[in-house]
Amino acid sequence: MEFVGYRRKTGKVGIRNHVLVFPTVVCSSEVARMISEKVPGTVYAIHGGGCGHVGEDKEQVIRTMLGICSHGNVASVLLVENGCELITPEVLIPDLEKIGQAYQVVSVQEDGGTPGCIEKGVKIARQMVEDASKLKKEQIPLSELILGLECGGSDAFSGLTANPALGVATDKLIAEGGTAIFSETTEMLGCENVLARRAVDEQVAKDIYHAIANAEKTAMSGGVDIRGTQPSPGNIEGGLSSIEEKSLGCIRKGGSTTIMQVVKYAEHPTREGLIIMDATAADVMNNTGLLAAGCHLIVFTSGRGTPVGANIAPVLKVSTNSVLYRKMEPNIDVNAGVIVDGEGTLESVGQEIFDKVVALANGELCKAETLGHREFDIHFRMIL
Repeated sequence: MEFVGYRRKTGKVGIRNHVLVFPTVVCSSEVARMISEKVPGTVYAIHGGGCGHVGEDKEQVIRTMLGICSHGNVASVLLVENGCELITPEVLIPDLEKIGQAYQVVSVQEDGGTPGCIEKGVKIARQMVEDASKLKKEQIPLSELILGLECGGSDAFSGLTANPALGVATDKLIAEGGTAIFSETTEMLGCENVLARRAVDEQVAKDIYHAIANAEKTAMSGGVDIRGTQPSPGNIEGGLSSIEEKSLGCIRKGGSTTIMQVVKYAEHPTREGLIIMDATAADVMNNTGLLAAGCHLIVFTSGRGTPVGANIAPVLKVSTNSVLYRKMEPNIDVNAGVIVDGEGTLESVGQEIFDKVVALANGELCKAETLGHREFDIHFRMIL
């Protein structure tokens, strides 16, 4: 199978053709937003990072920024710096130039403060949009598509309807040679053995055990009870009773194929097929990590309902039950509740999700896109 997308000079492919206005630090986030809102055809990011990061945290933030700014869905990026931050454009530029990603830079401190920076940025962004509009789509094998898998606001139906149906769709994509990434490590607690049995080799099995054990160790070292967030109050109200119950439902969105690799947050996989990303369970931060790891779009299942989307990619929403679908139909693309209603099966809903994924890859918009949801947040552990 194929889809019609953009083949970039970077070697990546894209299903969207965004011009991204990206702040390198929280201090220039509002300026980036103001520039973007004056230039139709651009998208922007607002985040709280860029300064005070150290060690592995610094590496993770830089890796995330680079993954987003060089994403296949991004035709070009306008970097908006404040001018004195830790992660300046000069930190990112060598890698952007190495792969051939189009970029420009504006500075709040050097370009006349907020008004001057906006004026210069708007001029550059308009030219970027014009240049992007000239790019042509071409036929691309479905094997080059990377799908992100996310579940948030889970309920007792998540592991019975939406997640296993998404697992069916995941298996179908991987059968076409594509790649799928699922994450939310704290929502894998108690399922180590189940996942490790599916590892392609002993090293990947060890990586699975290590990632999950480390997530539990991190929570315990802080002297906190992870049961305050896993399951969350909303999960409990939705009918989930334990971490293990939530985990068993969560991992079903990964389907049934072999797990080929475990990667860090925002790290690009080097293998194709089913991948685990060791990452937070916080919805927007996790979505950002999946995109930075190269996912072209995300399928997001929910039993409680969440409207979030993403700034550079489609986020397809799947409800676990029909009550939620009726309440939030403007936000939900697929209703997996038909499975328990007796009006559908795991296979039929899985096929519907797969078909929607292919349609989005071919340019169809999901509801989060049409509603203007562009949520973005970088996960970082420490700021000094």
